[in-house]
Amino acid sequence: MNLPYQVFIALRYFRSKKKHGGISINTVISIAGVALGVMTLITVLSVMSGFHEDLQTKILGVNSHIVILSYEGRMRNYDAVREKISAIDGVTNSAPFVYGQVMLRAGGRAQGIVVRGVDPVTGTKTTDILHNLKAGSGDGLREEAGVPGIIIGRELMRGLGVFVGDEIDMISPVSEVGPLGMIPKMKKFRVTGYFEAGMYEYDSSLAFISIGEARKFFNYGEAVTGIEIKINDIYGAHQVSLRIQDVLAGPYYTKDWMEMNRNLFSALELEKIVMFIILTLIILVASFNIVSNLIMIVIEKAREIAIMKTMGATNRGIMSIFIMHGLIIGLTGTALGVTGGYVLCQVLKTYKFINLPADVYYLSYLPVKMSLFDFTVVPLAAVMITFLATVYPSWQAARLDPVEPLRYE
Repeated sequence: MNLPYQVFIALRYFRSKKKHGGISINTVISIAGVALGVMTLITVLSVMSGFHEDLQTKILGVNSHIVILSYEGRMRNYDAVREKISAIDGVTNSAPFVYGQVMLRAGGRAQGIVVRGVDPVTGTKTTDILHNLKAGSGDGLREEAGVPGIIIGRELMRGLGVFVGDEIDMISPVSEVGPLGMIPKMKKFRVTGYFEAGMYEYDSSLAFISIGEARKFFNYGEAVTGIEIKINDIYGAHQVSLRIQDVLAGPYYTKDWMEMNRNLFSALELEKIVMFIILTLIILVASFNIVSNLIMIVIEKAREIAIMKTMGATNRGIMSIFIMHGLIIGLTGTALGVTGGYVLCQVLKTYKFINLPADVYYLSYLPVKMSLFDFTVVPLAAVMITFLATVYPSWQAARLDPVEPLRYE
C-alpha cells in the first residue's frame, strides 16, 4: 500500500518548513481563512435559524394555529361549526373570537389598536398569551364593579401612560346616530393586566376583552368574527386546514398560521439561503490561499518530487500527497471554525449581550438556534471546497518531469 508513505510525506510538508518561514505563514493564513469562513457561516446561519424559531414562537404565542372565517363577515352558527370540526383528526381545541379596530384613550393620550374579544375560559386553550401575563390573569376580563376588564400589551400601557387598575376609554371608529347627529361610540374599561409577547407589533397595538363585551361594543348580537383552532402538530396546519374546509359547507374558509405569515417566513428563508451563498465566498477566498500555498510547496519541493519519481513513485501517488496536504489544512481550519462557531453561538445564546431595537426587528436581542443540519452542511461544504482547491496544484506536481530538477545535480 502506498498510503502510509503518502500520509507521512504530506504531514512532513505540513510541519517542516525550516528554510522558508514564509510558506509556514501562508499555511497558517490558509487555516485561519478556512476557520474564519466556517465560524462566520455557522454563526450567521444559527442566528437566522434563531430569528425564524423566535418569531414563530412569538407569533403562535399570540395567534392560534388555524382560523375559520366567514365570507359573510360574521359567523352566527359557530357552535355547530365547532361541533363539526371537533371530530377532525389533529384538532385539539377551538374557541370563538371577535376582532375589531378601536382607539384607546387615557388622559390626553390616544392610540389606535386591534382589540380581540375572547372567552376567558375557552380562549386560553387556543393561545398561550393569556397564560403568560406579566400582571393579572384571564379572569380579569370579566366585569368588575360595573366596569369590564381589558388586558393590554406592555408597550401600549407605556404609550398610554396607564397602570393596572386604571380606567381607559375605548372608542369605535364607527359612529352611532344620536340626538345631535353622528357621535362616536365610547365605553370605559379597567386595565386588569398586561402581557409582553416580545414582539413590538403585538405589545404596542393589541388588547383583549371578553367576547361578551366585544359583541356589545361592535353590535355583533350573538354572532362572532370567527373560530380559533389549536392543533397538535403546528407543521401539519395546512393539511388540517384542508380537512376542515372539506368538512365545512357554506360560506366558510380557513387560514393557517403559515399562510397568514407566509411573506415573513419566506423572506427569512430566502435571506438564510442568500447569506449561505455570500458567506461561502469567504471559504472560497481561503481556498485560493490553499492553492497558492500548494503551488509554492510544489516549486520548493520539485527536487524531492523528482527523486520520489525516480524511486518509483507514481503520478497518482504524488498527486495524493499534495491532496492530503491541502485536506489537512482544510480539515484543521474546518475543525477550528466549527469549534469557534459553537463557542460563539453559546456565548450569544447564554449572555444575549447584543441588543436590538424591538420596534425594527420585532426582537429585543439576537436569538441563536444551533441545528445539526447547519453544523453538518457547512463543514462538508468547506471540506469539498478545500478538496477542489487541491486538485490543480496536485495535478501540476504529478506531471512534473523528474529530469529537469535533477539536470544539474
